[in-house]
Amino acid sequence: MIPIDACEPYFEYVRKYTELDAEAMQLIASQISEVTFPKKHIILPENSACNKVYFIVSGTARSYYTDFSGITVTWSFHFNNSRSVIRNVFAVDYRAFITNKPSSISIETLSEVKAFVFTKEAVSSMMERSLKYEIWMRKLNENAYVSMFDRAFTLLTMSATERYSKLVEEEPHLLQMFSNHYIASYLGIAPQSLSRIRSQH
Repeated sequence: MIPIDACEPYFEYVRKYTELDAEAMQLIASQISEVTFPKKHIILPENSACNKVYFIVSGTARSYYTDFSGITVTWSFHFNNSRSVIRNVFAVDYRAFITNKPSSISIETLSEVKAFVFTKEAVSSMMERSLKYEIWMRKLNENAYVSMFDRAFTLLTMSATERYSKLVEEEPHLLQMFSNHYIASYLGIAPQSLSRIRSQH
C-alpha cells in the first residue's frame, strides 16, 4: 500500500472515464504498489506468466514480439503524458493476463521507468468490492479492445506508406519521442524503408 495522495497519477487517468469516490480511492491505494525499473530492463519476458499490470507513471518502454521470420516488431509504446491512450499507459500482455496463458510479447524499458503495479488478485478483489472500480474496468476493457483491434487491423491491411501516414495523422508525437529504429519496428518495416517513405512525405 502507498499513501492515497501518491496514487493521484492513476486517479487522474481513471477520472477521464469515471468518477471515483473516497471509498474507491482508499481501496485502490490499499492494493497498489510502486516499482522503479532501470533502462533496458525486461519487465515481462515472452512466454512467461503475466499476472501483473503496470501503470506507467514516468519513463518510456515498449512491448514487442518476434514474427515468423525472426524479426522483432514493436507492438506498442508505453509512456504517460497528455497524448497517451490506454495501450500507452498500461504495460501488460492483456490476453495472457486474462487467459493465464504464456505471454506472446515482451515488455522492455527504454529509460528508467516508475510504475504502479496491480496483481491479478488485486484487480479481481477490487472489482468484487467496488462498483466504481468494476465500471472503470469495463470501460478499460472496451477501450483496450478497440485500441488493440485498430493496431492489428493497421498491420494486417495497410501498406507501409499507409501505416506511416496513419502514424503522422494520429500519433505524430511518437516521431519525436522514439528513435527511427523503434518507429520502423512499430510500423513493421525496415529502417531503410522508413527513411525512404519519410523522404517522400
